[in-house]
Amino acid sequence: MRTAPAPAPAAVPVRVPFADTRARDLAWSLERPPLPALAARSVLLGGTEVELRVLGASHQVVLPGAAGTVETVACLPDRDGDLPASAAPDVPGLASYAFTSTVERLTGTELERRVRALVDRLDGRPAALAAAFPGSPSAVTALDAASPAPGHLHWRTWHAYPQAGELVCTRTRIRTAADAPVERSPAQ
Repeated sequence: MRTAPAPAPAAVPVRVPFADTRARDLAWSLERPPLPALAARSVLLGGTEVELRVLGASHQVVLPGAAGTVETVACLPDRDGDLPASAAPDVPGLASYAFTSTVERLTGTELERRVRALVDRLDGRPAALAAAFPGSPSAVTALDAASPAPGHLHWRTWHAYPQAGELVCTRTRIRTAADAPVERSPAQ
């Protein structure tokens, strides 16, 4: 029997510097295998296992049971930054997948205030993960996942780049294939 996950700490300190440098260098992919994580948290949401992963180059969300779906937002060595404002591709193993991203440009004080409020809000949430990188209190990558209904998942991520005064926010909503409507043939 699987027990409920323990509350997440405010922010897990990591000992390596950010690998990403600014929003325009980020790429989005559903084609990468899981990469080595600096911090990870696995949770069961709406009957689906979800692994939240902070990388040295941003984040991955892994859905092992959903045809091995892996969402990656990171600086990828073989891809130019191409973080889309929105994407809704057909994903094998899922009924639907929708991704959006925004980039906010903030002053140092605004960014620090937003990051502090974000980390405080996520503190203790069992399906959240925040990692604090050395060098600045605003150097944080955070993920928060939820299941509003069986077969439905969503997660949000935040990538703070204090050196550029940027906060990258993403939102993903999926519906698992098990929740997909059944197609019926017309009566003959």
